[in-house]
Amino acid sequence: MGLYKEFKTFAVKGNMFDMAIGIVIGAAFSKVVDSLVKDIITPPLGYLIKQVDFHELKFVLVEAVMNGDQVVQQEVAIRYGKFLTTFMDFGIIAISIFMVIKAINAIKDKAEDINNMEIPTPKNIEILSDIREALKKKS
Repeated sequence: MGLYKEFKTFAVKGNMFDMAIGIVIGAAFSKVVDSLVKDIITPPLGYLIKQVDFHELKFVLVEAVMNGDQVVQQEVAIRYGKFLTTFMDFGIIAISIFMVIKAINAIKDKAEDINNMEIPTPKNIEILSDIREALKKKS
């Protein structure tokens, strides 16, 4: 199958559109989480550890060498504050995605449960159940 035909099949099936929507929503969600961590979570943490800016936490290995206003040698430091902030971003996103997937799976499991009359069973599941019952009777 040629590359063009493969792409056409991919695009027509809707996967491309689903993926594009997911990317846009993911980018927006990432901005929200980034703001949550930087503007809501880290300021109180910074206050508790007596730092004004949580992102500036670092362990200096070699101090910068200055000649007046000119930097002769750059500072060498491990900037663990930025790492911790990024790690918090990741943790919040991972937990959020886990919760969404868990909720979707719970709804899906309820919908696929034949004995659950609370949620109407989708037609394709009903048809498959009818086919299974017919096959059981035949055997």
